Amino acid sequence: MTDREKSTSFGQAASAYESGRPAYPSDAVAWMLEPAREPGRALRVADVGAGTGKFTRTIVEHGADVVAVDPDADMLATLRHNVGGVPTFAGTAEALPLPDGALDAVVMGQAWHWVDPDEGSREIGRVLRRGGVLGLVWNIRDESVDWVRRLTSAMGGSNAEVLLATTGPRVAAPFGELEHHEWRWERTITLPQLRDLVLSRSDIITADPEKRARIDAAVDQVVASVPELAAGGSVALPYVTHAFRARRP
Repeated sequence: MTDREKSTSFGQAASAYESGRPAYPSDAVAWMLEPAREPGRALRVADVGAGTGKFTRTIVEHGADVVAVDPDADMLATLRHNVGGVPTFAGTAEALPLPDGALDAVVMGQAWHWVDPDEGSREIGRVLRRGGVLGLVWNIRDESVDWVRRLTSAMGGSNAEVLLATTGPRVAAPFGELEHHEWRWERTITLPQLRDLVLSRSDIITADPEKRARIDAAVDQVVASVPELAAGGSVALPYVTHAFRARRP
């Protein structure tokens, strides 16, 4: 299965995605948007690859006027249910249904690793005004914690995790170098939410029954080793949020 097919598989697990995936730290969102702010008016922001609205909600809380773009109709339907009043459009970073120079910021949560960086940068540059901001953010589990590292091993590393652990994201013209900042935090997660986190990953959504059974068994072993989860309670799941930003000249 191609990366493009995987990138549009999430609608099959929209409910699990909404339950299992974490939100984004408010400070990270503020940092990405800050260079584009102008006194006296709300920011015009597109959340691209918006999914179920995890990122969209936090952007709205920062007082921005937001539109949400995603290639998956099922994800957009879930977003409309979760975040009322936000216009939604079918599209991708490489083909945005938005006019030239219309936006102060384009942001993408947990999504740039699915994008062709040259085509995506060019298209996002088209819809941004001069001085506008491209913001990219990922929540990555903190694998310095033993059981978290074993959970990743059980599930398999994602494209995003590989990207952040190696080269990092790349953007192209009209953008220059990316600025980077990170935040460390914890999310309290229950066993059902952890199961949904596993189910929300593209490699698992698209896995055949045999592979899925192997992953489920490996995750069960990890769960059994964490007393809070094994007892049906909750546990602190640590994250590192990586945020990047670049301005359009």
